[in-house]
Amino acid sequence: MDNFELICPAGTPAALRAAVDAGADAVYLGFRDETNARNFPGLNFTRQDVADAVAYAHARKVEIFVAINTYPQAGNLDPWRKAVDDAARLKVDAVILADLGLLEYAAKRHPDLRLHLSVQASAANVEAIRLYCDAFGVRRVVLPRVLTVPEIARLNAEIDIETEVFVFGGLCPMAEGRCSLSSYATGLSPNKQGVCSPASHVRYEPRGSALASTLGGFTINVFGEGEPAGYPTLCKGRFVARDTPAYLFEEPTSLNAMDLLPELKAAGVRALKIEGRQRGKAYIGAVVRAYREALDSFAAGRPVPRIDLQAMVEGGTQTTGAYTRAWR
Repeated sequence: MDNFELICPAGTPAALRAAVDAGADAVYLGFRDETNARNFPGLNFTRQDVADAVAYAHARKVEIFVAINTYPQAGNLDPWRKAVDDAARLKVDAVILADLGLLEYAAKRHPDLRLHLSVQASAANVEAIRLYCDAFGVRRVVLPRVLTVPEIARLNAEIDIETEVFVFGGLCPMAEGRCSLSSYATGLSPNKQGVCSPASHVRYEPRGSALASTLGGFTINVFGEGEPAGYPTLCKGRFVARDTPAYLFEEPTSLNAMDLLPELKAAGVRALKIEGRQRGKAYIGAVVRAYREALDSFAAGRPVPRIDLQAMVEGGTQTTGAYTRAWR
């Protein structure tokens, strides 16, 4: 069986070079507009940036995937179709799509363009994946982060296309971006405008000796003196229920599935994805180097090394997420 592909994030040209130099097999990125799910100020790539990224990566035998994975709004299809056209023109290796209409457009307009199904599509069963494959020629599906390893194995046994799963980075408790919490608090949607908990709506306010983080006017967390203050993502906020403050929706923690490489290989997974297009180049370089070392050891038949990524995880805690979640 082929070795895993290591798919790495880049939100800036500097992060892209860091990912390539650290050992990525492919780097995924987005244009600087609402067509991708990380539409934050200061991030993403101009068309010239993508052309430069393709040249830099291809010279080092690394592929470039472009995420066009938000959902076009009625009557405003042009930005999304132009993104697909430009990605094909710039000779990227694949586009990552979620919307049915956009998949049809890409398949008909650019039949030689490789299509990957975004995690935003939430395709988690055989019938859905076969539909995307048969109707649009999708070549790879990025599985949502709600499946156990045995479920992934059963799925792969019944489908004929490649699967890609997340192995490191932030977790979303909702159905992959279909989040109403952030939209309710800010009026901006992850799947329409490409922003979850946008920074323009974030405030930090002193409250006595404590520090409160707010999003869209809602208090998301209150940190005691000296307590590390995380970014106020609403789903990972601390709220009071039955007089007890607690993380009701999701703990501030990061996925790290490095210890599960043998199980994921046995389950038939083709590619492993690192989350974090909003992260800086130092973070990208460190995480990609760690996973490169782990994958190379695994491919050579050596034990997967114990690599300390504690400094890179949210809230200082790590989890294997749904892959091994016992309550399911």
